[in-house]
Amino acid sequence: MMRVIVNGALGHMGRIVADLVKEQQDMEIAALVDPRSESEDVLASLWDVKGKADIVIDFSHHSSVVPMLDWCEKTGTCAVIATTGHDEKERGRIKAASLKIPVFFAANMSVGIALLADMARRAAAVFPNADIEIVESHHNRKLDAPSGTALFLAQAVRTVRPDAVLHSGRTGMAKREPNEIGIHSLRLGNIPGMHEVIINTGTQSLTLKHEVYDRALFAEGAIVAARYLYGKAPGMYDMQTMLG
Repeated sequence: MMRVIVNGALGHMGRIVADLVKEQQDMEIAALVDPRSESEDVLASLWDVKGKADIVIDFSHHSSVVPMLDWCEKTGTCAVIATTGHDEKERGRIKAASLKIPVFFAANMSVGIALLADMARRAAAVFPNADIEIVESHHNRKLDAPSGTALFLAQAVRTVRPDAVLHSGRTGMAKREPNEIGIHSLRLGNIPGMHEVIINTGTQSLTLKHEVYDRALFAEGAIVAARYLYGKAPGMYDMQTMLG
């Protein structure tokens, strides 16, 4: 039985993850952790955890990744990092931790997005001279643009087009350069998330699209990731390695 700690348990996603873990036949809650806790049922710190845990699913905040990994290294606990927006220092800490413990770190916890990235990469290889544009749409409260997922998709394309240049937004008087990957961000209402990759050769067009209807899919992806990570050797893992 895999014993799971949910870090950020009082947040929207943390609550969903906790509920999903309880539904799994091969998982159980080892602890719920959130610094905002005022209840005995939810611990304020990972350092308050008593007993053995196998894995931490982290849906807290990117700024908490360093102390979370400190605890995971100390206790030999696997980590599924489901937060986004990490700076270079935090990314460096994640990479360092992966030398000692298994770490699952992905720009997006959606299995569907991982498949979209793989299809975009394949399409870019099949149509090496096509124009490629990425359009991402999110709710009007989202702070970052372009989204981390859009950048993830662009990097997937760049694995077969290493000379491609990312172009975020399009303004002014200038034609599109052949090696551009355009990224466009829309912020509207309550859209949970939509990403499109458009490949156009001039004679035909292919549109690959992923749309989120419920943010619970990210929690579902984290559960899949935790199951995949369990028992792995120290290292860095992501959706691409999981899908093979």
